[in-house]
This record gives sequence, structure tokens and C-alpha cells, in this order.
Amino acid sequence: MSDEPIVLDSEGLSRAVKREPYLRALILDAYLNDKPVAISAMTFVEVIHGKTDLAALRWVQSRLKVVPVTAKLANEAAALLIAAGRHGHKDAIDAVVCATALGLGGVATIYTSDPDDFEALAPGRIRVVPLR
Repeated sequence: MSDEPIVLDSEGLSRAVKREPYLRALILDAYLNDKPVAISAMTFVEVIHGKTDLAALRWVQSRLKVVPVTAKLANEAAALLIAAGRHGHKDAIDAVVCATALGLGGVATIYTSDPDDFEALAPGRIRVVPLR
């Protein structure tokens, strides 16, 4: 496993909560090797709904580094949107997740179902692993 940070977007979190073997193994391996898998606190807002398996969510959450959304992080996300020519109305949470990844140091790997969005927000500054 690489030493670079790992970040999940909402699709990554959703699949982990649904017990997708690949993501659960990724999270568990990182946890057992003292390597945090990070997630923006905003991602929980995007994922939780009335049918969410809360026990599974708690298991996943207990193994994640949850990064709060601060004013500084929000400003960094806004700067990413401006630089990419994007708008917060559509891309705000992706920009927050991207700013979260960039704030972890190194070249973070984001597991996402929206690889084009993340590559547009931080070209060459992050790795993107598409979830299909």
C-alpha cells in the first residue's frame, strides 16, 4: 500500500457502507496498518438518508479520519472552483473533498465515481481511482 493519503468521496463511502468487498478491504487494510483513510465531514451529509444502514456507517466511520470543514478549507475549495471555471452550485462538495485531499499532504488518491470532476478541480495534484 502506498504511503500517500486516501480519500473517499460519497460514492466510495456509500459502497463501503453497503459492504462492497473492495472498499471494505481497502479501509480495513489501511486501518490495520495505521494509515488513515480520510473523508470530508460533508461527505456524510451527502450519503446519509432514511434507509442508511447506520451500524455499517458507524463501522466505516470508526475507521476513517473525518476532516472538518473549516473556513480555511471552504476558501481553498472555492479557489479550486474558480481556477477550474466551475460553480459551487453544482460542484461544491467535490471541491470540498478535493481541498480535503490536498490538505493531507503528498499526492492524495481519491476514490470516486466522478473522476473527471476531480481531475478538473486539481489537475496533476491528485490521483483519481474511478469507481465503476
